[in-house]
Amino acid sequence: MLHALASASEARGTDAAGIAYHADGQLCIYKRPSPGHKLKFRMRDDTRTGMGHARMTTQGRASKNRNNHPFRGYVQGGSFALAHNGVLYNDRTLRHGLGLPGTRIETDSYIAVQLIEKKKALHFDSLRYMAERVEGSFTFTVLDREDDLYIVKGDNPFCLYHFPESGLYLYASTEEILRRAIERMSPGLGHHISVPIRSGDILKLCADGQMQKETFDDAHLYRYSCGALFGYGFGRGEAHRCTEKTEHSHLEEIKSVAMAFGFTSEDIDHLAEQGFTAEELEEVLYSYGGEI
Repeated sequence: MLHALASASEARGTDAAGIAYHADGQLCIYKRPSPGHKLKFRMRDDTRTGMGHARMTTQGRASKNRNNHPFRGYVQGGSFALAHNGVLYNDRTLRHGLGLPGTRIETDSYIAVQLIEKKKALHFDSLRYMAERVEGSFTFTVLDREDDLYIVKGDNPFCLYHFPESGLYLYASTEEILRRAIERMSPGLGHHISVPIRSGDILKLCADGQMQKETFDDAHLYRYSCGALFGYGFGRGEAHRCTEKTEHSHLEEIKSVAMAFGFTSEDIDHLAEQGFTAEELEEVLYSYGGEI
């Protein structure tokens, strides 16, 4: 799965590739100055979440592996991994103006790690603080020590699919990349739901498969992208097995993504009580973007 995603993501960068995941409770980061299809990904069978990056170099030579994504950061309670798609141009200004420590990492993206570290915690507030201070273009993915994945969506593209039968989420920088990667995966993954995420959103994909969302002010961004993000996540307890999708389980899956459209679980229950089937509710949500 990761090999297919990394290979398809080469359309947006071949200078380096890397992944981050947890094994035995430890954050592991594997990255090399090589295109994604050449990397050999070895992960434990019980790994729930993997986040990756394919790089096109803009600042900091890829041959120095410390300049490649994902980057490791430290906050109270543990470490985290961050990957960035885009270009930031005020990293030096921020580092000087905020008195942040110097670093051997030459990549502009690393300032995002330092801004989160400055707040000494990884949560919506520290991510909002970071996103509203960097200038340029971006979408960030951040993996915390609990296997929760944050997506900080700026003006760079991002596509997230949910596969209800298996509890699987897959993402990539563009829908074209994601579709191309899925075509290479065997066996087929079945029916998917496209989860909307807009510029200014901070989406938290929790380890149990639930989602939370907050926002930040994205008025200062401009569009310029390079590189690509990719990865996957299983809801806890759902990895490596598929279950029969009953009406009830289908309804629960719709509830898990309803908030992204502006609906609560109670809204879904109310519509179901009025006679909407799970399939009809899904069509309403995903065809009309939550506007009913």
